[in-house]
Amino acid sequence: MGETKDQPAVEQLELGAVFAALADPHRRSIVEDLLREPDGARRKCSTFGVGVSRSTMTHQFKVLRESGLITQFDYRNRAEVMLRRADLDARFPGLLDLVAAGSKRRASAPEDASARG
Repeated sequence: MGETKDQPAVEQLELGAVFAALADPHRRSIVEDLLREPDGARRKCSTFGVGVSRSTMTHQFKVLRESGLITQFDYRNRAEVMLRRADLDARFPGLLDLVAAGSKRRASAPEDASARG
């Protein structure tokens, strides 16, 4: 199967660490993508189109894993991640709903006039 990397237990999840992980737009984008997947779905790390280097992506996944947002499964030539939806809902009820709502709001917001040029 794959080796699961170390992650905090549910009772060790800290809201500050979760907020710090979600403060970065790249990491938040990864979590938002995972929220659109079926519960328990795994996704290859290489499929996230975040637009940063491989080493930066490795760091982003490490921060997400250490904060407790994802579980990471390592195989010999690839890695997969899964959102810890049930654990996060148990520890911080409603948090993922807020992240999803924020994602939908940003997606439907009109383009900023200053960004149009």
